[in-house]
Amino acid sequence: MTRRTLLRAGAVTVAGPPWHSRSGAGPYGPLRPPEASGLALPDGFTGRLVARTGRKVAGLTWHPTPAAGACFPDGDGWIHVSNSAVPFVGGASALRFDARGTVQDAYRVLSGTGPNHAGAATPWQTWLSCERGPRGLVHECDPYGARAARPRLALGRFSHGSVACDPVHQVVYLTEDEPDGCLYRFRPRDWGDLTEGVLEVLTVADGWREVPCPAATATAARHQVPGALRLDRAEGCHTRDGLLVFATAGQVWAYDGGSGAPARDVLPPEDLFMAAGTEIDVVSGGAVVPFLRLTGHDESTLTGPAFSPDGSRLYFSSQRGRSGTGTDGHTFEVTGPFRVQRVMRGSA
Repeated sequence: MTRRTLLRAGAVTVAGPPWHSRSGAGPYGPLRPPEASGLALPDGFTGRLVARTGRKVAGLTWHPTPAAGACFPDGDGWIHVSNSAVPFVGGASALRFDARGTVQDAYRVLSGTGPNHAGAATPWQTWLSCERGPRGLVHECDPYGARAARPRLALGRFSHGSVACDPVHQVVYLTEDEPDGCLYRFRPRDWGDLTEGVLEVLTVADGWREVPCPAATATAARHQVPGALRLDRAEGCHTRDGLLVFATAGQVWAYDGGSGAPARDVLPPEDLFMAAGTEIDVVSGGAVVPFLRLTGHDESTLTGPAFSPDGSRLYFSSQRGRSGTGTDGHTFEVTGPFRVQRVMRGSA
C-alpha cells in the first residue's frame, strides 16, 4: 500500500491511538480561547452541548459513558446514534434533529447489552453496535426506532474493537480489542443481510481462513486458526473505495481489499478526524494538528466523532465529562465551514 494511494481517500472520522498533535495551525486555522463550554475551536466554528448523562433530552434520560456514534439522514433532518459503554445496560440511544438542528425526539435503539464501545453505520442505514469483552456481540439496530435490535451471531463473539462495512468487496471488517487480537472479515451470504455468512481471520502466511466456530463456545475465536496475524488492541477502522484503514496501539494500518498483508505506519487519508485524549485532531497534508480541544475535562476522553449527512455538523462525546466519571458524559455538536461534505462514520 503506497502513501499516494492512501492520500486519494477522502475525509473520515476515527477514534484511534493517542497520536501527539503537532503545534501550529491546521487547515482551519488556530484555536480560539475556550468558550464557556470548554470548547476551543477555530474561527467560524461554534459548539453546543446537545445531551448530558442523567439529564432529560426530548423526554429521554441520556445514557452514561457515551461512546461510538454515527448520523443518518431523516427527511430534511438527521438522526445521531450514540453507544453507551456501560456493562449489561449500555446499549445505544438516538437523537432526532429537524432541518434547523433542533432535537425533536430521543429514544433507545438498543438496551440490556454492553459495554457497547464501537460501532458503525451500514450502507443500508442500520447501526452496528459492538460489545467489548471476551464474548461480545454485534447488534444490528434500527436508528429510526421502528424495528427491534437483533444480535448478529455470525459476526462472532469476541472483544470487538471496531467494525466497518466495505461495499466494494461486500464484506464487513471487524477488529479485536485484545493484546493478541486479530483482524476479521465477514462475508455475508447476501449483501445487506448479516444473518448468515462466513467469518474469516487474516493469517500471516495463508491469507484469510474461516473461523470454525464464530460463537466461540469452547475456544476464543482468535485462537481457533493457527498462524493468525496478531495485532495489539486494534480499534478504530474505516473503509473507502475498497481500502481499509485501522488503528492499533500506536500504529495505523492499511489493507487493500483481499490482497496481501496489511501495511503499517502509513499516513492516514487527508482530512482524517481523530479523537485523541481531549482533542479532535485532523490529519492534513501530512501533519497532525488540533481541530478542537475540550478544556476542563482532563480525566475524560473524547469519543464517537461523526458528521451529519451534509457534513456541516460534527458530533462527539466527552465520555466522563468534567468529573471524570461515566455519570457525567457530555455529547457535543460543532457547526462550521468544514471543507469536506462526504465522510465515513465511526468508531469509539
